Amino acid sequence: MGLKALAGAVGFLTRLPAGRDADAWDAFAATPAAFLPVGYLLGGVAALALAIPAPDPARAFCYVAAVYALTGINHVDGLADLGDAAVVHGDTERRREVMKDTTVGVGAVLAVALVVAGLALAALALAGITLLAAVGIVVAAEVGAKFGMAALACLGAPAHEGLGSQFTADNGARSLVPSALLALPALALTWPSLAATGAVAGALLAAGAVGRWSDRALGGAGGDAFGATNELGRLAGLYGGLIAWELFPEVIAWTPS
Repeated sequence: MGLKALAGAVGFLTRLPAGRDADAWDAFAATPAAFLPVGYLLGGVAALALAIPAPDPARAFCYVAAVYALTGINHVDGLADLGDAAVVHGDTERRREVMKDTTVGVGAVLAVALVVAGLALAALALAGITLLAAVGIVVAAEVGAKFGMAALACLGAPAHEGLGSQFTADNGARSLVPSALLALPALALTWPSLAATGAVAGALLAAGAVGRWSDRALGGAGGDAFGATNELGRLAGLYGGLIAWELFPEVIAWTPS
């Protein structure tokens, strides 16, 4: 993975002033694994909000604010477009028309409201557990969301010419292997608890759901599907981590007698 690809990933996934030139974008589009390091970066920085010496609701709010201060609203816009497409009555072409419409519909409002509210409630729950576990879940969920985007780039089919096709054009199933290797450390962030593993798994389930729905309803994955995968993957990852934390707080280490 080259520095150009990593810079392009930072430029696409964050508001940081890096990777905004054409060369960086091309390198990133051809390197799905570049999603993953940015997931570690974003998750680590956003998780710092949970260490603020303040009441749990204040820390939860600061986490949500940090997420969108770091990432901006481009991916939320993709979520909103898919929300509008999901509630429209009609065929694939009609759904695509709705997604291109600049008018914000009720589907978009509901989708964004549910995700932001869900993020805030998850953050409130994270503020109530041990800090190391909370940080591990946040980072693992962010990495899982980015792994989901990489999987969409490697396994998805483009709905039309555009951002989605730029990711999927030169990538295939083999291109996903480096991403999977980079995701492995995230699985152990809360060891011996399986919370981090649950976070990554939850994010991947969300990515699979978005990819399958996009194929059926839109004829493939466009740029909006990538944005929705990011937002829904983060949310599902946080809840997957919290559920695993409750169910499997520790793994029993069996040793030979």
